[in-house]
Amino acid sequence: MRRITLPIIRSSSDSHPGGRSALTCRFRCGDACFHEVPNTTSNPYVGDVIAGALSRRTVMRAAAVVTATAAAGASAVAGGAAPAAAAPAEKGGKAKGARGLRFAPVAPNTADVVTVPDGYTQNVVIRWGEPILRGAPAFDPDKQTAKAQAGQFGYNNDFLALLPLPHEHGRQILVANHEYTDEVLMFRSYDPENPTREQVEIAWAAHGLSAVVVQEERRTGKLVPVPRHPLNRRVTATTEFRLTGPVAGSDLVKTSADPSGTKVLGTLNNCSGGTTPWGTTLHGEENFNQYFANATRATDKRYGLGSGATERKWERFDKRFDVAQEPNEPHRFGYVVELDPYDPTSTPRKHTALGRFKHEGATVRLTEDGRPVVYSGDDERFDYFYKFVGSKRMKKGTSRAVREHNLSLLDEGTLYVAKLTGDSPAIEIDGTGKLPADGEFDGSGEWIPLATATADGAVSHVDGMTAEEVFVFTRLAGDKVGATKMDRPEDIEPNPHTGKVYVALTNNSNRGKAGYAAADEANPRNSNKHGQVLELTERWNRADSRKFAWSLFLVAGDPDDPATYFAGFPKDQVSPISCPDNVAFDRYGNLWISTDGNQLGSHDGLFGVATRGERRGELKQFATMPNGAETCGPVIQRRRVLVAVQHPGEVDGASVEKPASAWPDGPGKIVRPAVVAIWREDGSDIGI
Repeated sequence: MRRITLPIIRSSSDSHPGGRSALTCRFRCGDACFHEVPNTTSNPYVGDVIAGALSRRTVMRAAAVVTATAAAGASAVAGGAAPAAAAPAEKGGKAKGARGLRFAPVAPNTADVVTVPDGYTQNVVIRWGEPILRGAPAFDPDKQTAKAQAGQFGYNNDFLALLPLPHEHGRQILVANHEYTDEVLMFRSYDPENPTREQVEIAWAAHGLSAVVVQEERRTGKLVPVPRHPLNRRVTATTEFRLTGPVAGSDLVKTSADPSGTKVLGTLNNCSGGTTPWGTTLHGEENFNQYFANATRATDKRYGLGSGATERKWERFDKRFDVAQEPNEPHRFGYVVELDPYDPTSTPRKHTALGRFKHEGATVRLTEDGRPVVYSGDDERFDYFYKFVGSKRMKKGTSRAVREHNLSLLDEGTLYVAKLTGDSPAIEIDGTGKLPADGEFDGSGEWIPLATATADGAVSHVDGMTAEEVFVFTRLAGDKVGATKMDRPEDIEPNPHTGKVYVALTNNSNRGKAGYAAADEANPRNSNKHGQVLELTERWNRADSRKFAWSLFLVAGDPDDPATYFAGFPKDQVSPISCPDNVAFDRYGNLWISTDGNQLGSHDGLFGVATRGERRGELKQFATMPNGAETCGPVIQRRRVLVAVQHPGEVDGASVEKPASAWPDGPGKIVRPAVVAIWREDGSDIGI
């Protein structure tokens, strides 16, 4: 594949980590990259202990691959066409690639559209504000109300899941996270210093989750929502949740509104998530810290809570967001949420046994005897990634008793944190990506137990902390046991074909700065703008193992940069990629990566990469996003790809009156986050 590159495009976002605009930093994570790094402990950075380098044997083997090129185009949902990409060709003109990745890669571009490969088409499945519940009105940006929004699709869709409806032909349940609201892009003449109660209550209703049944149109891959379906549901910042597991009823989570410590209103900042083998969805509460004002305790600071007013000023309208008045309310957020999409009357749960931190997501695999193992990253510079190993076995079936049993699986088990050890001297890493002497980026690791929850109580494995404290102040527990500091561990996904686990590390703006860790084999560049992906192999490929091996799978960036690495595949045949975020797998075991904060001068996108075989490391761009948007989701089905287009138009200086994007409905219309379905025009399988 002949790559097409773009010049670096400078904008006001260049001063913000990961290429994000100041607007994104304000509203999504509360300027997390500008407050002091919460982890000030002295336990080793990942860069100080990880050892290894690229496998020269793999590089030499991959260099023998013969390259051929052929021109290919790209298509877009609206607006101008994107630049054409080039791709290898096989007999008959079909693009080369691993099975599932045989498409002409999209070229990097800055078009204000969703750009997809030649031969593919798309539709907007559902937008912010579209009615999904009975009685909800059509969306009107100038007549928004909290009541209307509570029945409409929420804002800033992130994680997506599609679950089957076997008794309704051509239908599935779409479940979406609504991570955060961007009031500047939602309301005309918004005054950030003086939001109105109505605006705040609309934002509460726009957070949370949506479940909506979608219908596939015959002969195409187009999906359309089914309004007023009995399974459709909205979960918001005021929906009642059940707190379960070892923290339920603890004094640490009791408030004046909930003296029982078992009922929580709402879920906030749901980023990525996962689906379970028993038919539910998991949702990670990430940057919950930004919603709480007037925090002064050391434990609050470790979680990034601020000591003053919040950006949205919610504390003016509900005292639970004021830590000075309700000190335990923040302890009720930062968990993994479980939703049963097949029962719209069920109470969603917050599973405290999986720990409290900034969960990017939660993905599940089963042990050989049927117990759940959940992986989750803590999305903060120099924080950790975790594993929960359940002690109860999943039951098969759909009866009420079986479903109730399976909904309790994540309440009993042991929570672990990762500690990595390298096998090369740190002195061999100079910050440029130069290979160390042993020729490999790899090492070993162990899962350190933090606490175990049982039906009869919980036991701490951390000196000086009770079990309740471990599960509420999980970051501090990781500090005490010397867990390995990582560069923003985000989505973590086990490969269903091989069992290998892939960890997306998005970036770390502080890498190599004074007072912080310098480059290392897992983070081989100072000022790490582009991120990387780790590949982790549990010992004996057992999900419940206490030991693992790891190696570097991708070092992201411009392939012309000698510091980049694509699992040994020839770099003149791969797409540029920057800031890996969410990951997913297709039916062939290919890893699909969505990006957030591209630092290469083009828009964020979706990429597919082979994880095994002679094309291991062949990475190809499948889509790009509109102006200001992040790629989220994604869902990779046999004949369809779904992506969540999050925060389109979120560019510095943008507002409803001065939009920075015309997506998805064209000029003169308000910019709206939305879900997009992509499929082949001929109806064939994706990438075949």
